[in-house]
Order: sequence, then C-alpha cells, then structure tokens
Amino acid sequence: MELEPSTGTEPSPPDPRPHIPEPPPVRLVSVDDVHLPAPTGVEQELDSFYVMLLGFEREDIEVKRPKPHIASTTAERTRRTGPSAEAPSGPIYRAENFRLRFQTIEPPILRQSLRPQGIEVRSISEAEARLTDAVIEFTRERGLVPGQESLLLKDPAGNWVELTECRPTG
Repeated sequence: MELEPSTGTEPSPPDPRPHIPEPPPVRLVSVDDVHLPAPTGVEQELDSFYVMLLGFEREDIEVKRPKPHIASTTAERTRRTGPSAEAPSGPIYRAENFRLRFQTIEPPILRQSLRPQGIEVRSISEAEARLTDAVIEFTRERGLVPGQESLLLKDPAGNWVELTECRPTG
C-alpha cells in the first residue's frame, strides 16, 4: 500500500508538550535517595568518578539548610528537627531513578556500614574498560546466578560501590 504524497506546504505545528530529557544511563539499587559521607576536598574527584566514568548527572541546586537554634539536649534537638535534619552539604548526582547525595564532613569518617552501594550500568564490560583506562582498582566478582558478574571498588570518598549490569525488564 502506498501513501499519498503530502500536498500542503505548511509546516507541522510545534509540539506543545514539555520536552523531557533522556534519563542518565545508570540506576541506583535503592528504594530512595542514597546519602553517603565524603571527606571535604574530594568534590572534583567525585565529579570525575560519578559523572565522567559512570554517567550520573551533577545537580547544582541550592541546598536548604535548617535555621540554627539552641537546643539543650540531643533528645530535644532530635525532637525539634527530626532524625534527618542534616542536609547534604556536598555534591548531588542524579541517576535514572534516585539521587546520590553526599554529606561532606571533616575526616576521619566513621562509617555505619561497609556494604557496597549498588549501581546498575548499561554494560559491565564498558564500565570495566573505563575503570582500567582511569587506573582505578576494582575486583570482578561472580554472582550467585550463572553469567551474573559485578565490579567491586571504592569511590574517591572511600565508599564501597558495586557495579552490575542492568537486567532487561519485561
């Protein structure tokens, strides 16, 4: 079946819908935004690692911090401000699904957990090549399922990161 040629020379009207940019090519393995500690002074290294190597997008938003007030006890301070009163003071990176927020603090950093933060990338072999080119140490690990592999490494802030390949949905 052939289509009839267009006889009108009028251009099509512009699309009134707002443009939605493509999401970054990475996903956080999380159920909400991820908060990680980072020592002060590593912001440029974090940008190189998360934006250039892994494909996150840097968000430069002004962080709203709670107004300082005087509290007599820790319990009273927690009651007034809530348990998550500390606003991120470091860089914020956007993945396809959530945000990775860094809280910059003076060293030494006391970590509550040594579990790696899971990050899904489109191709584990491409990520491995980029890490090798950047001379970043990593360990290749086999998963419990045949063919499942991951890369285990530390980010510039000293947080453990586990890179896995995105599984096709559907």
